Amino acid sequence: MAPGPKVLEALQRAESVPGEKGPVYEALLANIKELMSPETAIDDLNAVADSFFGQSLGVVGTRAVLTAFVETLKQLKNEAMWIEVGNRTLGILASQPSSFLDAAATLCELVATAHENNEDFVEAAKMLAAIPLDSSQRRVTDVERSQIWIRIARNCLEVDDTTTAERYITRAKNLLYCFDKNHEDLKLHFQLCQARIQDANRDFLSASQGYHDVSFSPAVADEERLHTLAMAIKCAILAPAGPRRSRILSRLYKDERSAQLDEFGILEKIFLDRLLRPDEVAKFAEGLQPHQLATTSDGSTVLAKAVVEHNLLAASRVYNNISFEALGGLLGLDAGKAEETTARMIEQGRLVGQMDQVQEIVWFEGSGRTEKVVGTELRRWDANVRGLAEEVENVTSSLSEAFPDFVAANLVV
Repeated sequence: MAPGPKVLEALQRAESVPGEKGPVYEALLANIKELMSPETAIDDLNAVADSFFGQSLGVVGTRAVLTAFVETLKQLKNEAMWIEVGNRTLGILASQPSSFLDAAATLCELVATAHENNEDFVEAAKMLAAIPLDSSQRRVTDVERSQIWIRIARNCLEVDDTTTAERYITRAKNLLYCFDKNHEDLKLHFQLCQARIQDANRDFLSASQGYHDVSFSPAVADEERLHTLAMAIKCAILAPAGPRRSRILSRLYKDERSAQLDEFGILEKIFLDRLLRPDEVAKFAEGLQPHQLATTSDGSTVLAKAVVEHNLLAASRVYNNISFEALGGLLGLDAGKAEETTARMIEQGRLVGQMDQVQEIVWFEGSGRTEKVVGTELRRWDANVRGLAEEVENVTSSLSEAFPDFVAANLVV
């Protein structure tokens, strides 16, 4: 479609003006809304760009008109127009001197915003990545660099591209020193991106800590704070059982807001080292993300592995010792898998105990079969027997005093 007649006429007048034409184009752009029609708006703006780039306005004059052109495009607030006109103008700028990098950066951001509004996050990330940040022809502050990198990461995370997102977040991390109290929102976006990346990479303990920190931010709406807190709880539950996880669970359990969430029931049972039932686990799984239900290298899901390890830790609070077969029945595993899981947790320092592979028994909480511990167990047994004998003697004495004839006839010594 060709540009509208009013715009064509205005462009012909601008091109025929002798001398300095820059102010004429700027005046045309200031009046562009009255000149163009909705049907031809995109073609009208493209025609304006072709026209002033085709004139010999000089670098300074072209820069001034280009700045007015970009500002006019921004004010029109039409996403389809931003994408069409913005991409075409960027194509023209690619063949121009590097003196117009500021305008190119603004256009890239404008087109990226349009793609974000249309939920086309891949194209938005590509457009933001095209912004020149390291050219000697354009001064860019560390804060501005971080803003672009974090924005790229956020778009990548919307399409689960954690690899690219992590690359840009790592760049931003090296510039954290430049974030001051005036950039709290930027810090918040960085923390949230980092937590989401850690979550996707199954670093659930770090992700839980990050989500929980974000949930306290006053810059986040109450509903979003609760959602972020729920994510912190989910990640803590999925994390490998052990002391560090216990500390994070304690912090989440003591957070007064946790009681408002659906995840609080399972959080409480895990914090109190209670065994989890299959129906409770199935209900919890309904609220997890696909990557949180992914299959691990040993064929089990992340959730199933976390539940088995938790139930093993809970069993260690109940039993002094248990056979591999009985433990497997408790965990829903065969004896060999129960032995393997227990051995791994003891080796990693996440479970205190010892294993007797000859007798196929695991001893929990230091009740392993060392000479010292066995001696302790025997002394405890002796004390229990002695106490029982003393109680029987007391009962017999009481009976003798109250019913001497009965005792004499029935007591067998």
